[in-house]
Amino acid sequence: MPIDSLPDLGASTGVLQTWILPALLGLGLASATGLRTFLPLLMLALAARFGLFGVTLNDHMDWLVATPAIAALAVAAVVEFAGDKIPVLDHGLSAIGVFIRPIAGAFAAASVFAGLDPTTAAIAGVIVGAPTALAFNAAQGGTRLASTATTGGLGNPILSFAEDVLSFFTVLLAFVAPILIPVAMIVVALLVFRLANRLRERQPT
Repeated sequence: MPIDSLPDLGASTGVLQTWILPALLGLGLASATGLRTFLPLLMLALAARFGLFGVTLNDHMDWLVATPAIAALAVAAVVEFAGDKIPVLDHGLSAIGVFIRPIAGAFAAASVFAGLDPTTAAIAGVIVGAPTALAFNAAQGGTRLASTATTGGLGNPILSFAEDVLSFFTVLLAFVAPILIPVAMIVVALLVFRLANRLRERQPT
């Protein structure tokens, strides 16, 4: 086979590192922000700060690893964690999340496109992150409403804790094995759909 007919492995590796892996990582982060706004951003900032899992950020997002930013994210994550366990307040957070979680998802996704210029990274982040976060937030909201209708809100803290765990492990999976994120997203979507259906079936008529 002529040498010039061989695949350009360097170009393929460049596409993988510049576009495919960041897109998969961005999907994982965005889906997690659809459940929790600040926890995925905090985990991203810590991973980049300490060089964990090979996570690097776009140069334009380097401020995210600064100590004040990490401290602010930590406080916000704790407040969100606690507030989401309180009936009624959890619905308020979910309603606000319709607006801020797609922004957080787009921001998180844009941050991991390290090999792109800031404008292109921002556009890629919006395309990858915003609709993903919005979809997962909508699924969360539907499940939470069904839980409120069937348990009077008593089951919401348990459901909230499950979402905390799911958000955490989704980010962790995105760090460790981003190639598995599409499969994980499908599995999570199916689980949420089935849970919501079961809760609706238990609603009093």
